[in-house]
Amino acid sequence: MPDPLLEVVASYREAMLAFTRDLVAIPSENPPGNCYPETTELLSRRLRELGFDDTRIEGDCVLSFVGEGARTLYFSGHYDVVPAQDRAQFEPKVKGANLFGRGSSDMKSGLAAMLYATLALRQTGRLRDGRIGLVFVPDEETAGPRGSRYLAGRGVLGENAIGMLTPEPTGGVVWNANRGAITLQITVQGKSAHVGRQHEGVNAFERMLTVARALQALKAEVETAGRSILMLGGRTEGGTNFNVVPEYCSFTVDRRINPEEDFDQEKRRLFEVLEKARAQGIELKVEVLQEGRACGVPQDSPVGIALAQAVEEITGRTPEFEMCPGLLEIRFYAEKGIPAFAYGPGLLTVSHGPNEFVPIARIVECAQVYALTAAKLLDS
Repeated sequence: MPDPLLEVVASYREAMLAFTRDLVAIPSENPPGNCYPETTELLSRRLRELGFDDTRIEGDCVLSFVGEGARTLYFSGHYDVVPAQDRAQFEPKVKGANLFGRGSSDMKSGLAAMLYATLALRQTGRLRDGRIGLVFVPDEETAGPRGSRYLAGRGVLGENAIGMLTPEPTGGVVWNANRGAITLQITVQGKSAHVGRQHEGVNAFERMLTVARALQALKAEVETAGRSILMLGGRTEGGTNFNVVPEYCSFTVDRRINPEEDFDQEKRRLFEVLEKARAQGIELKVEVLQEGRACGVPQDSPVGIALAQAVEEITGRTPEFEMCPGLLEIRFYAEKGIPAFAYGPGLLTVSHGPNEFVPIARIVECAQVYALTAAKLLDS
């Protein structure tokens, strides 16, 4: 006999689709951090409309708790999105079986799925021995200070948690680990001069090449040793004209650190290269754009087992557990000893691109997975 919980979730298909479209229509781009108040207002209003009275706004974050008792399974996701390539991306469109728009995959559809999964759990009386904590945050795309980091600093992240799920666009797998990241912007200083009198200037570009070559040597070391990553020049800029000695040249360095590596040691190795450049007389400034530690969560925890069982029951496939290639917000929970996993309706391959979309059927499937996982863990 079909589980009434899953039938109730499926009945919310149009509501989930409509709410995802409402969220996608808000250009909550990060950087720079646009439209956070508009998004929190929409989220908190919808929660209260659905009778989720224990809802509050903390800074730019929305928190809502549904159920009885202290044991809490957190459904947490971010509402900020990467900048759009075209403003039309904030005009959500259904084409065939898919919903297109910025944030449809990463991860506004997942927020809708989690919200309506919680509504179905309450409606079917499955939250009598625990509760769902809905947590919607910004600043994930830049690992900034206004999201999960803010809640952790205030001591309200993961209170009474038995676990956490986040709807990242995992493409059918479960992410139970993530690489750490240190992202720097390095600006090498010089002195401008006309090309005809370049001897009076200091060429920042040429000095930058010296720094970059030293970093290339470190890149060869860390990438030869394993699956670790050091990328140079994701963003570069400098100079004012072809006939002027450049007075500055900046470039980014993105170091991704595996869970088995020593984060502090790898950070130290990176900064030692820059200190050696300074010792050679190269003037440079370093700005830390993001920093986050790696984490790994055992897949055989009760939450991991319940999630895997729910995925198999809903989709007919046993999910693989993998490491996310980037940072994940599960790290904030894992640092507190809370088992945390990512599983969502979207596809990583399209999430930051010009044609971002999410299969509508996957929104419903994932909502059923979230609801069934919670029922396994909280329904006495």
